[in-house]
Amino acid sequence: MILTMTMILFTSAAIVRERERGNLELLITTPIHSLELMIGKIVPYIFIGLIQIFIILGLGYLIFSVPINGQISQILLGSLLFIAASLTLGLVISTIAQTQLQAMQMTVFILLPSILLSGFMFPYEAMPNAAQWIAEALPATHFMRMIRGIILRGADLADVWRDTLWLAGFTFIGIVVAALRFKKNLD
Repeated sequence: MILTMTMILFTSAAIVRERERGNLELLITTPIHSLELMIGKIVPYIFIGLIQIFIILGLGYLIFSVPINGQISQILLGSLLFIAASLTLGLVISTIAQTQLQAMQMTVFILLPSILLSGFMFPYEAMPNAAQWIAEALPATHFMRMIRGIILRGADLADVWRDTLWLAGFTFIGIVVAALRFKKNLD
């Protein structure tokens, strides 16, 4: 999860980096729409994230004998939703930030609460109500519940449908917001 979350850093600086290097002018002249550009920015990182998840799960299974009770296809689809939701969050940050440094600083304010409040380090149920409300807004919380259900209990995505639906909705809304915020013109 932490490796996948760090991809937010790279994605959040994507549009800003294009703007700073002068490549944005080339993107503006292309006939693609903003939505297509946003999807094109996250697709390579989705594949990298899936490779990371397979490596981590494989090493956990082979070295530490972590039992995988769920189906690999369910793990793949659940991880795909989480990676896409995290990357769209990075895209939204990149449309807000003016510089790469600003994008990275904004990402840290999302990354740390995501890790600390997701239930990865501390039990979700033991957190105060305010912390649980913040945690519910972050993709990592839903992924932790989903992946624990799939791997440990053998659940499928239909069993954790609330988290599945939330991650899919977050991804859709995040891509639309990023596409609307991205201006295909020079300021």
